[in-house]
Formats: sequence, C-alpha cells, structure tokens
Amino acid sequence: MSAIPNLPKDVLGLDSNPHAAQQQVQNNKEAVQHFEFAQENGTTTNGVKSEAPWALHDAPVENQRPLRVIVIGAGYSGIYLGIRIPERLRNVDLTIYEKNAGVGGTWYENQYPGAACDIPSHSYQFSFNPKHDWSALYAPSWEIRDYLTGTAKKYGADRFIKLEHKVVGATWHQDEGKWHVKVEKSDGMIFEDTADVVVSARGNLNNKMWPDVPGLWDKFKGEVMHSAAWNKEYDFKNKRIGVIGSGSSAIQIIPKMQAKKGAKLNCFIRNRTWISPPLGQAMQDKYGIQEFEFTQEQIKKFEEDTKSWTDFRMDIEADGNNIHAVTIKDSEMQKGAKKAFSAGMQERLKKKPEYYDWLKPGFSPGCRRLTPGPGFLEALVEDNVTFTRDKITEMKDNGVVTEDGKLHEIDVLVCATGFYASTAPPFPVTGVDGETLNDHWNERATNYLSLATNSFPSYFMMLGPNGAIGEGSLTMMIESTGEYITKAIRKMQKENIKSMAIKPERVKDFLRYCDTYFKGTVYSEECRSWYKKNGQGLSGNIVTGLWPGSTLHCIEALRSPRWEDYIYEYLPEENGALVNQMAWLGNGWGVKQMVEKPSIEALAFYITPLFQERDVGIPQAPRPEENRQYDLRPWSY
Repeated sequence: MSAIPNLPKDVLGLDSNPHAAQQQVQNNKEAVQHFEFAQENGTTTNGVKSEAPWALHDAPVENQRPLRVIVIGAGYSGIYLGIRIPERLRNVDLTIYEKNAGVGGTWYENQYPGAACDIPSHSYQFSFNPKHDWSALYAPSWEIRDYLTGTAKKYGADRFIKLEHKVVGATWHQDEGKWHVKVEKSDGMIFEDTADVVVSARGNLNNKMWPDVPGLWDKFKGEVMHSAAWNKEYDFKNKRIGVIGSGSSAIQIIPKMQAKKGAKLNCFIRNRTWISPPLGQAMQDKYGIQEFEFTQEQIKKFEEDTKSWTDFRMDIEADGNNIHAVTIKDSEMQKGAKKAFSAGMQERLKKKPEYYDWLKPGFSPGCRRLTPGPGFLEALVEDNVTFTRDKITEMKDNGVVTEDGKLHEIDVLVCATGFYASTAPPFPVTGVDGETLNDHWNERATNYLSLATNSFPSYFMMLGPNGAIGEGSLTMMIESTGEYITKAIRKMQKENIKSMAIKPERVKDFLRYCDTYFKGTVYSEECRSWYKKNGQGLSGNIVTGLWPGSTLHCIEALRSPRWEDYIYEYLPEENGALVNQMAWLGNGWGVKQMVEKPSIEALAFYITPLFQERDVGIPQAPRPEENRQYDLRPWSY
C-alpha cells in the first residue's frame, strides 16, 4: 500500500512541476554525501583531510546523458544501427560515414555480371522488414542494393548517413575518453570528428585482394578489373577473357562471361572446390520454384496470403538452421553431403569427366564456403572455355604466362581473388598506448565474441573476426550483434561510463573456445579459404572468419551481455569527490515525472497491453510453466 494513497486535486501538481523538482534537488545537493565521508569538505579527521562531499546527480534515474557515436560503413550492419540506435536510445548524436556514393556496402561495390546472393534471399533480409517480391531465390546484387537503400529510407537511417565520406584514421585519446576520427570528403578535404563510441560496420569482405603476379601493373597492356571494382563500360564481346579464382565471385562470373558473344574464356583455377546443389533445393521442390525465379502468381500469393508467406519464411529459416551438422567432422549429414555433392558434380561435368578429378577436393564439403553456382560447371565444359590448372608466374604485355612456360593470350583479366578478411581496416586505428590495430592483430585477429578486442576501448565491430557463418542466417547474426552494441551504448550512457574495454583474459578465453570448437569441424581441414586468415589477411591455419557455432548459438550467446567481462572507467565527479558507481540513480525521479504535463499512459505504462505483453508477460493459467514462449526459447537474465 502506498505511503500517501491520494492527495486533493488542488495539491496535485504543486511540486510535480519539473522546474520545482530540479530546484529542490539543487538546494539539497551540497547537503547529500556518503556516510563514509561525513565530514564537511576541508575538515580533518585525525589530521587527514577528507574527500569532497558527494552530491546527487541532477538527472532522473533513466539518465539519458548525451553521447556521440560514429559508425563506419552503411551496409547491412550500418543501416541496422541507423535504425535501432535512434529507436531505442535518446540523446545519442549518431553519424554513419560511408565511403561510397550509395549505401549497400559489398552489394554496392560488387556489380559484376552474375553477382547475386548465394543463400536464399528470404533469409538474407532484415527480420522486421521482409520483402515479398524478391525476383529470385538468389536475388541479384542490384536488387539487394535497392532493398537496402529502401530500408534505410523507410526507417530513416538515411538521415544519419554521410555518403562519399571515407574514414582514413581513428585514434583513441585516453584522457578525454574519446575517439578522434579523420574523415576524407569526396573533394579530398580531411576533417576530424570525435565520438564516445566508434563502431566498425565495414564487414569482413571489404578490402580487395589483388593477385601478386609480376608484371600485372607494369607490363600487361590489356584491361584489368577486380570483381569488386567492375568496369561496366568494358565490352566483353569477341574478347579473350582470363578469370583468376574459384571462389563464389568467380563461380558467378564465369557463366556470364562464357555466354558473351564471340568470347573465349580461360579460367585459371588452382584451388579445388566443392560445388553444392542449390541451397534450399528442398524449398524449391516444395514450392514449385522453377529456374530459381518466382512467378508473378507466387509473389502475389506471398503478398496477399499472410499464412502462406509466413510458412514460406519459416521453412527457409528452419531449413538453413537444420543443417548445422554438415559442418561437423564425420557426422552422418556430412557424409551424406559429400556423397550427394560428388554425384551432382559428376553429372554436371559428364561432358568433360576429367574436370571432376581436377576439381574434387581432398577436404570435406564446407571447409571452403559452399557455393551452389548455378550454371558454373555447365559453363566450364563448353567449347569456348579453357580450364587452366597451372600456376601463373608472370604477366606479359599480351597475356598470362604459367609455370609450364606457356603464354595464354588474353585481352582482359578478371581478378576474382577475394579480400583481406579478418584483418585491420586499410587505415590506422590506434588504441591504448599508441598501439595500432594492425600491430595488435599482427599474427591473429584476436577478438571477443567477434565484436570487441582488448586495448581498444569503446570500439565495437559488426561482422568482425569470427563474425560470419557457414550456414544459417547471417542477417540474424548482424541483428544480434547490433542489438548487443546498442545495449552497450545504453549502458555507457545510463551508468556514467567514460569508456569500456574488454578484458584481455576474456579475449584469450574466447580464442581458446574457438580453437577447441573448430577442431571438431570441417573448417579445420586443409583447404585455402577466407575462413582461415592470419592477422594480415593472408592464408593461415586458424579459423578467424567464422562464428564458433550455429546461427542459433550466436543469437543466444549475444542475447544477454556479460558486462563483467569489461573494464570500465567512469566519468569524474564535478566537485572532485570520489566516483560513486551508483550515481546513475540520479535525483530520485523518473524521466516522465519531470515533464510539464505527464500523460496517464506514461505514469502507468506498466499496465498498458503493450508493456504487459512485451515486458511483463502474461502467465499462462493454471500452469505458467507450460507457456509455449519459454518452451521455444528458454528465459534468460
């Protein structure tokens, strides 16, 4: 029962005026101090001068103090933060710097012919903004780019995005507890911005890796392009085309190049690889999807029939999350996959059966990223395509020389050679005591849960090292990481934290966990893959690209942050008193009590249906333990 059950109407509102409330707190400020420092400032006890008295912080308990946040990159990750930070936080000054002229990240940069999603499109979208009308099961890059542009505009993230603003450096200032970020504009002018928190949302596949071939830049007279820097003006008709690589980009490019009128294609493929059946094949069969494309009738049904649409999305997600066992060494699913992949590749290569022997790896399916590659194997066996397995030793003015001494004349060289994954950004990031991230990761991209590393306070990463996935929904992992980082920003804001940095011990613990986990997976086998890169982004033996577990494992692991894993520095008291880590309790008021005329809803929010359903939860009678919600997902603190 309340101590003061009610008051006359003429009394209500007299001291609920926010200005009166603040004045009362101010009047009492100097009188409030810790019991352990009961002496007045300047007095002595046994000859020892006491600390300054501690005073209440003049803020409501929600403590929404101003913070400045800079996000680097406007792909899936940056756009997500551009939606959730303003939605869930207040008084956060947010800027998202994007080096390109448009949003989309890798989907803005990768515009080569055949560029497309290599997992079902309906699992490669934000969970809260599903797109009914994907044109194909594997959406082309332009459609994904348009989806991201539309999402940023729909939810207002574009308000915070500054295009053609390239971050060229970031330095931590310990005394200030702030990051100083250097940004280059399109006109070449460089300016400096500051932030309490920096989030690297650059992604893992961003920094292009060119082949290290003598003569590539100073001898070869033909056209050279990277899959992520495509020359859309170049006419490939009747050209002799060389393609280096056997990863997902090369597998998508080759069928398009083979089909060019009059083209002759030479594929320089040294790494063996598995080509999987289409991911989501069961869904194609179940829903009658022909040639990977949706009919207008199917799209219309998704738009009009809510149950059919939901069922389809649920099937896609469940299908992706149900194959985690394929990543485990010697599992029955892994053995079955290997058998199925072998049969499928042999069938598709029957025109030139020796190619199967050339491509078949000694490692298990999944050690390298699985790519369905529709049309790749079929293109490889066509008469206008040459499959060259010998190592490239140098470039001449008119072509490629392989280690057997043969000159392969070409007009254009396409480098589908990937990226420097799991490495520091291509600009200096300088943390505590002047240590750069490049030096910090000299041997290995050390991290904690893929989103932080020690010695770099208040610096978070989206899709950082160990942040990707071999199967399941990558976008749900992005959402989970973004949710975690948003909570961290709120914690700093609410609890008067100047900076937070992950403990070195927890980084070591996470790496031990990763290394032990991956020993039992196919990823630890001998294969060249961007999953395994050293700190310089070059091929290594340690799995640094993947999350150590399934998508569902990641979602749960990031659900409830272990704040005890961090080291905190708190804002100093204005009057020099000792820092009180309970200062966030503020002045005893709630934020909605301090507005001029609070609404009834705001003062009694906890009984509104919205909060009862979302935050409080309605127990199931007569047995609360039978609530299906907690059966599907266990409760967590």
